Amino acid sequence: DLTRRKLLPAIYSLARDRLLPEQFAVVGYARRPYTDETFRERVHEGADNYARRKPVDAQLWERFGPSISYCQGNFGDAEDYVRLREHLEKVDAERGTRGNRVFYLATPPSSFATILKNLREQGLLYDEGDERHSRVIVEKPFGRNLETARELNTAVSTYLREDQTYRIDHYLGKETVQNILVFRFANGIFEPLWNRQHIDHVQLTVAENIGMEGRGKFFEEAGILRDIIQNHLFQILSLMAMEPPVAMEANAIRDEKVKLLQALRPVDQEGFENQVIRGQYVEGSVGGTEAAGYLDEPGVDPDSKTETYTGFKMFIDNWRWAGVPFYLRAGKRLPKKVAEFAIHFKRAPNPLFRNHLPQGTNQNILVVRVQPDEGISITFDSKVPGPSMQIHPLNMEFRYGEAFGGAPPEAYERLILDCMLGDSTLFIRNDEIELAWKWCDDLLDRWAQPETSLHTYKAGSWGPDASDELLRRDGRRWRRP
Repeated sequence: DLTRRKLLPAIYSLARDRLLPEQFAVVGYARRPYTDETFRERVHEGADNYARRKPVDAQLWERFGPSISYCQGNFGDAEDYVRLREHLEKVDAERGTRGNRVFYLATPPSSFATILKNLREQGLLYDEGDERHSRVIVEKPFGRNLETARELNTAVSTYLREDQTYRIDHYLGKETVQNILVFRFANGIFEPLWNRQHIDHVQLTVAENIGMEGRGKFFEEAGILRDIIQNHLFQILSLMAMEPPVAMEANAIRDEKVKLLQALRPVDQEGFENQVIRGQYVEGSVGGTEAAGYLDEPGVDPDSKTETYTGFKMFIDNWRWAGVPFYLRAGKRLPKKVAEFAIHFKRAPNPLFRNHLPQGTNQNILVVRVQPDEGISITFDSKVPGPSMQIHPLNMEFRYGEAFGGAPPEAYERLILDCMLGDSTLFIRNDEIELAWKWCDDLLDRWAQPETSLHTYKAGSWGPDASDELLRRDGRRWRRP
């Protein structure tokens, strides 16, 4: 499904934008008994339905289609990899690809070590110093906790160098996520305010209005913490809050992300219930349509304690952010699909206009919206025209689609191209993975205890009442995107 909906349409879009070389080929490897022609039809169908620009360009396909081929084989059968090696050597001879390859493991993590072992034994993963390059993209989830993440890192590092390993999180390919660094460090008006002296608190939200959509069995094993927070939300957090890198290159940026993750304060176990809220949706209505509760979704255990919502408060114990609370939340069956972070600045001291301000104003908010309608907005107060002193909050808004024309490239387009070019900036390093899991493990361990609270919320609401109370105790409230 990932290959059909995302990966192959992304590669087609790169070809359409003339970002692929003439010496290029796509090879599918899986168990299904496809021929080259049936696999090409699958690619064509995926591009026709899911590529950024539809339908498929017939003239382009005449050139692009012949570059696609298929090799049938099992992941664990060493003999099948002999045929794969021979197939790739044939492609090299016909297409002039010279042995340079990217392997994309769109597979369960349990298959990673087996696949890499077989690729290595067939000489398809090159040693350092080889004039050819071989790189491997691995999909999430990368582990279920710190222990399994370390085991996966050990297994991967047995067959790959770190500079060959590209752990993908598609959120890092989104234009607004990439723009965080430019927004912060290329504009002199923002970075001086990006600290505890000027910022009251920060909110990060990843909300989805959908339920399980046939993924109930998978989600039972994952939950919202593993599915969204440990990867997507923590990646946004690290880019939004990290220190300036010494250079705009991969390891310099990833070094700063690691320092940020090292500074995360562990959850206070004594005050756990007041700091971390776990929720699960019940029957309700989303967008005017009735929605079943989580326990009634196909593939879900009727007695499940799996969280579909998590909201929590955390702190970053470093010089820049000391004392600034970060409120993070992610959930399923919320009112709308949105991913954003919102910086709430401190109120102006001794306001001259306290008698003229409507309740809830006089706090400037900067919002970076990752999806949908990618953009940036700033809330500020302004005088309403007229003889009286009336003050009203206004939004100054920038949207990518309006400013630059057309939809930005899909995340997978950027990430696959970066891997081809050998740029690992937007991919995740092994120590990042382990540090994120280290923090999340405290939550998973506590939730494994039967006495830990599991709150409910109606489908179509913004989460449990306890999550609102989490901020209310601090004199704050969640944004309504």
